[in-house]
Amino acid sequence: MSTPLRAFRLPAVAAAAALLVACGGGGGGGDAPLPDVDTSSVTAADPGSPLAEGWQRRGIAQVFVRSYQDSDGDGKGDLQGLISRLDYLQALGVGGIWLMPVTASQDGDHGYAVKDYRAIERDYGSVADLEALVAAAHARGLGVIVDYVMNHSAAQHPAFVNSRAGSTNTFRDWYVWQSSRPAGWNIYGGDPWRSANGSWYFAPFWDQMPDFNLQNTAVVAWHHDNLRFWLNLGVDGFRFDAVGNLVENGPAAWENQPQNHVLMAGVRDLVGGYSRRYMVCEGPSDPAGYAASCGSAFAFGYQGQLIAAAKGDTAAVAAVAAYPVTAPAGAATFLSNHDSFAGQRPWDQFGGNVAQYKLAAATYLLQPGVPFVYYGEEIGMAGASTLDGDPKLRTPMSWTAAGGFTTGTPYRARSANAATQNVQAQAADPDSLLAFYKAMLALRGERPSISAGDYLQPQASGTLLSFQRTQGGERTLVVLNYGTSSATATVTGLPASATLGSLYPSGGGDTTASAGGEASITMAARSVRVFDVR
Repeated sequence: MSTPLRAFRLPAVAAAAALLVACGGGGGGGDAPLPDVDTSSVTAADPGSPLAEGWQRRGIAQVFVRSYQDSDGDGKGDLQGLISRLDYLQALGVGGIWLMPVTASQDGDHGYAVKDYRAIERDYGSVADLEALVAAAHARGLGVIVDYVMNHSAAQHPAFVNSRAGSTNTFRDWYVWQSSRPAGWNIYGGDPWRSANGSWYFAPFWDQMPDFNLQNTAVVAWHHDNLRFWLNLGVDGFRFDAVGNLVENGPAAWENQPQNHVLMAGVRDLVGGYSRRYMVCEGPSDPAGYAASCGSAFAFGYQGQLIAAAKGDTAAVAAVAAYPVTAPAGAATFLSNHDSFAGQRPWDQFGGNVAQYKLAAATYLLQPGVPFVYYGEEIGMAGASTLDGDPKLRTPMSWTAAGGFTTGTPYRARSANAATQNVQAQAADPDSLLAFYKAMLALRGERPSISAGDYLQPQASGTLLSFQRTQGGERTLVVLNYGTSSATATVTGLPASATLGSLYPSGGGDTTASAGGEASITMAARSVRVFDVR
């Protein structure tokens, strides 16, 4: 599950007088004044985009700002710290970055309990800092997408504080309420209904994250205004959290309801009204459905096949060969992310086997889709040995053996292998995991056939896999051997008598296809080769 989005600074000069709607009236509020709710409308004002068309197809780095780089010594990462690391991300070779929630939150950690959709988390900085980040990223050709939580807010959000004040409150219908406790519900192993002031509200993730009533058109319009707020400031799109949970139609129909797709199609139309923006949705139990309605969705389930194939599982190798043929347009691929339900960090899944790790990386970075790289994946960060659950996966970035994340005391335990798997140790090593990620992302960035081309002639034979990528007159051949011994791959479907020029590894040696378009390529154990087919 993911994050919110919100910063406070309207484009107009009248930002300070932001049309706040005072919400009194509602039984149960007592004498304490209820907070105002900002329902001011935001008109689309596209600032344009300096990015190249299709920038996202080069790959996107997922960044947890709290764990990336601290600039002020308080032990927590912030936006200025991230700005100081943009050169590193540019050199890595990605086309953009996804920021996990940076809006003001109640949880003060992951950020998915949003208490202000138009304000930046205080630990991270200000809206001006976010604008500076976007400008600095754009200057390096990098896009910036931010997490948005449409499904729920924090219980401290002013709208919910009003909503819980009583049944006659203006904002009561902004959330899902029942006068008595509904029976028969079980979501993620628990009852999603929570009591408050004699009534019951719906909050399946946490009692401090109540769900919005997204069948209320006023709520949807307000979310659209929030999205325009950020788009007008120049962000390059959004990652939408928990889109499978937007609308519930009963205890047996609470996930992936038809209304969810209608809602996200509406959001897609809004985002599509801005130049070169990109949005991607998190819908783990229906990736194909949300790829259709959102335009792009994470390929949940595929990450497990990638890991298994890299370990030499022949059934997984066959599945990996076939996946791009049937994958929905806009599939966003990944090896792991910030949620433990998606799997542990790859280093831990591979038990530190770097050869297997490189094969998994090569596979998804050279196949079709929009590949996402979770921060620290490129250096083989492990989870924290002293933590469990999601925090284990969200440790401070390992810049040096000593840390390099902060001059103060880190807010969270470090990665278990920070002493060896860190940026400084790998930066000068041509055989390092970091060097390998840079090589694969460079191929993706330099060759349109890899970043945006067709996927042709996938061939799986035991632990061998080959496929071709084509765009215009450019053709790329990729061959992988996931096995523990050398083998010869027989590749068919090549142009007659084509020359195969070695792109990776450099100096790997050229070869030639036969008049029938066939080539035999000797592959070392656990290796990848990439050829320019001429």
